[in-house]
Amino acid sequence: MKQTLSLLSTIALTLGLSLSSATIAQEKAKSLDELLRFVEQGRIEEGKENKQREKRFSKEKNQQASMVKQAQLQRQKEEERSAVLEKEFEENDKKLIEIEQRLRERLGSLSELFGHMTSAAGDARSNFETSLTSIHYPDRGLFLDELVAKTASGTELPSIQMIERLWFELQREMVESGKIVAFDTTVTKPNGKQLNQKVVRVGNFNVVSEEGMYLTFESGKDSLEELARQPDSQYTSQAANLVNSADGFTRFGADPTGPSGGSFLSALINSPTLNERWHQGGIIGYIITGVGAFSAIVAVWRLIALTVIGLRVRSQLKSDKANPNNPLGRVLLVHEENPGMNAETIELKLNEAVLRELPSLEKYLNLLKIIAAVAPLLGLLGTVTGMIITFQAITIFGAGDPQAMAGGISGALVTTVLGLVVAIPTVLFHTVVNGRSKKIIHVLEERTAGLIAQHNEGNS
Repeated sequence: MKQTLSLLSTIALTLGLSLSSATIAQEKAKSLDELLRFVEQGRIEEGKENKQREKRFSKEKNQQASMVKQAQLQRQKEEERSAVLEKEFEENDKKLIEIEQRLRERLGSLSELFGHMTSAAGDARSNFETSLTSIHYPDRGLFLDELVAKTASGTELPSIQMIERLWFELQREMVESGKIVAFDTTVTKPNGKQLNQKVVRVGNFNVVSEEGMYLTFESGKDSLEELARQPDSQYTSQAANLVNSADGFTRFGADPTGPSGGSFLSALINSPTLNERWHQGGIIGYIITGVGAFSAIVAVWRLIALTVIGLRVRSQLKSDKANPNNPLGRVLLVHEENPGMNAETIELKLNEAVLRELPSLEKYLNLLKIIAAVAPLLGLLGTVTGMIITFQAITIFGAGDPQAMAGGISGALVTTVLGLVVAIPTVLFHTVVNGRSKKIIHVLEERTAGLIAQHNEGNS
């Protein structure tokens, strides 16, 4: 009996998972009859739900069939509309071909004329954008844009007034490029400050301010800007004289390399000065400069010292009494202090005295020679180091910018120039100082030989 109840309970629980009634799923049967009643009640309710689902599915099916039918009708209408539009398109295409043909027939040789006019207007527009005369006539660009748009459209024709104005603008540009005009305008300084100044436009080449500064014209901004780096003072002073002159002829340095104020003057901004070139040498360049300054100081010092010694030796040659303030006097003093010595001994003492004077006369000569040899090697070291850095940058960023690559190589060669600049004067200094020293040593040796000969004659 217990097994039967257990089996029935299991069946009831399994059926209860699929039933929608919450009461049957939650309540517990107290007897077999009550359990059967619960099962029967759940089956009846499930049947009702199934019937409702069937009705809903049937209704939705009918709606979908209606939607399909409407979509088919809409497709048929669109196909009919597409056929009508296609036919209309073909008719319009034929009309357009006929209209274009009539337009070409009516234009005749004017088509070629408008082609040349379009080309001329385009060239004039590009020239006017960078022309200094645009400072006075800034509205020419809009007119030329409109003219180009009409002549290139193929559907509009320019008026006679527009054609005549194109001719007039070309003539006015030619006339204005030969004039020197003074006017007041806003000038932008290199620090960004704007000032209202008197300026002079020299044809289509340059514009200078009342301070004698060269200006550049920025076509995109329609403004004049002072160049950050100016040419030599003689040219800026000439420019100032031109601004302040009323009539007559005035000397002026014009740069005819570009209509925007001179591309050569603009390139001065990127050209490093001598001081900037020196700084490009880096640490090795500073070392070479220090070595060169040291060699120059030593050379000048030795040159002055040997010149003074040479004057004293020349004075000693004119005197019969030995003076210890010069090498020759000290050598002669040895002979005067030992008059009774034999020839061999006095020769040895005189040679010893000459040898004693040589270090002071040849002091730092070898140092100058070493500096003259080492300076180019230091320059080569700096160049190799700079080239390594340049090639590393090329490896990272590529060689797409030849200007940047050339700048790096130029900076690397600065140390080689510095090395040669130090080595060449050092070699010359060494030659001059060594010559002065050899000249004094030759006098000492000559006088020593004479004293020995004189001493031998006296003893014989």
